[in-house]
Amino acid sequence: MALKHSYTLLAPIYDSLVSGPLDAYRAKSLSRIKETTNKKILINGIGSGLDIPHLPDDARYIGTDITPAMLKRAKQRASVGDGKPSLDISFQLADSQDLPFEDKSFDIVVMHLILAVVPDPALALQEANRVLKPGGNIYIFDKFIRPGQLAIVRRMLSIFIRHIATRTDVVFEDVLSSCPKLEVTSDEPALAKGWFRLIELKKYN
Repeated sequence: MALKHSYTLLAPIYDSLVSGPLDAYRAKSLSRIKETTNKKILINGIGSGLDIPHLPDDARYIGTDITPAMLKRAKQRASVGDGKPSLDISFQLADSQDLPFEDKSFDIVVMHLILAVVPDPALALQEANRVLKPGGNIYIFDKFIRPGQLAIVRRMLSIFIRHIATRTDVVFEDVLSSCPKLEVTSDEPALAKGWFRLIELKKYN
């Protein structure tokens, strides 16, 4: 609940904190999504809707977030045409660690800057895997420590900020190990000398 309250406070300034250099990587991540016609896509942790301008306009979307103030901003961004005024998108208040959707509900799941925010990233990925159809893809843009990397400053920093903003100690490979049906099909370094990564996963079986 602490994160929900802190992001309520951060909502008015969130765009100024995470846009700018990150926008190009959001666009790059979403440009990897192909064959979107009539696909059902979950934007898991949509925040203030910064992904909206980069979404293909021939799919159906549900954007979720745990913070009403963030969802309000996402709705405003979609409705005023800041992104794509013809976009077929709805919004739902939801916890990424306990999604209110049936198994195998979505063709694609997008997780931008969410796995390193939630208290339990493994549980969030498990939930994304659960609602994803076999053969579907998950697109991730986030910051992760590499396996075996000391990253002492990042690990120490996480102790102080994980309950109010984000974690800086998440090892993606550890998170992925909880979802054996997911396979990495692409893993590219992005910002901060590869601390941020663009990752694509595919679900088999």
